[in-house]
Amino acid sequence: MAKRRFRYNEDVGALVELVGEDEPARADHLLYGDSIYEGMQASDGTDISTRSKHREYMKKNGLTTMDDFKQTWADAAKERAEYYQGKKGSISKGDIARAIQELSAKNRR
Repeated sequence: MAKRRFRYNEDVGALVELVGEDEPARADHLLYGDSIYEGMQASDGTDISTRSKHREYMKKNGLTTMDDFKQTWADAAKERAEYYQGKKGSISKGDIARAIQELSAKNRR
């Protein structure tokens, strides 16, 4: 795959792709077809050089791609934000002080 380069063109007011003689103007072939799978193998050596072979391999081995977790990660990010803002399930200074006192009392016994 050829490296794509861009330069800001003030006349146009936008980034313009720099195209060399041996470089294609666009890389649409990466979006369509199985060319991105060409020569691919799984870590166990199984041929997954087409989209259908890749899909079959993933299903057979109970695997998935990271895009299947998009909503899961979004939900977790929301929960983390609520936790750090003290809205949901956060730990107060009083909780920490009580835990320290309890541990200190246990160690004295």
